Amino acid sequence: MSSIRQFLKIVFPFLMSMAFFSCIDMKKITYFNDLHDSELKSPEAAVPLIHKNDILSISVSSLNPDASAIFNAPNLHPTASSTAIGATSQLVGYLVNENGNIQFPVLGNVEAVGLSLKQLSDNITKTLSDKKLLVDPIISIRFLNFRVTVLGEVEHPGVIPAPNEKISILEALGLAGDLTIYGRRDNVLLIREEDSVKIIKHIDLNSPEILTSPFYYLKSNDVVYVEPNKNKVRSVSNSRQMLPVLFSALSFLTTVIYLSVYYKK
Repeated sequence: MSSIRQFLKIVFPFLMSMAFFSCIDMKKITYFNDLHDSELKSPEAAVPLIHKNDILSISVSSLNPDASAIFNAPNLHPTASSTAIGATSQLVGYLVNENGNIQFPVLGNVEAVGLSLKQLSDNITKTLSDKKLLVDPIISIRFLNFRVTVLGEVEHPGVIPAPNEKISILEALGLAGDLTIYGRRDNVLLIREEDSVKIIKHIDLNSPEILTSPFYYLKSNDVVYVEPNKNKVRSVSNSRQMLPVLFSALSFLTTVIYLSVYYKK
């Protein structure tokens, strides 16, 4: 009995400390605290502009399919691209080079950087029509590399593609499996690069203000980082400190029980 009491004296504080640090304030893990039934004006998603090293899918059609065919051969060889779950896919499209241009069949250099997809589409349509290369051409352009990165205390960190070229921070976190119980919802870090300038923004997901924030919608290549809260740091630290003590206590108890049984025989 005395050996069991000694064991409990060692193990009980460990269990109590683990229970104490596992207690988490529910308000800190709840999204949109104090949000009541209401109507909120949704923030406008910024129109994405074309940047250097973007990869564009450009589809050309007209009344003459044979004449259009030459314009549907992209000038970029297949390259591996990371996806959210670690697999790879092949991107085939038009690369915006360091000069801000794409190499388009027949037309040669076409300026793209700084334009929206609609502006580039209008420019190509006009050029093809003016040069009488196609009659009533229809140009469809999409980003092939529109993606965001989610890191830190989420279930599935990684790179998340956005094929529809529009994704909110909540969608991105949802696709990453949501925050873990240890993720800080009141201090999510957003890193964005615009015109070679890094923009750093701290976002509070506990507050309903995020729903009307200009940072609600993400831009291509944004990075979202969820830092661990103090409970995660403490639990990891305490586990590392207490596990050797627990294993020693279990070893001691096993030895005592074995010797007790042995001498009783």
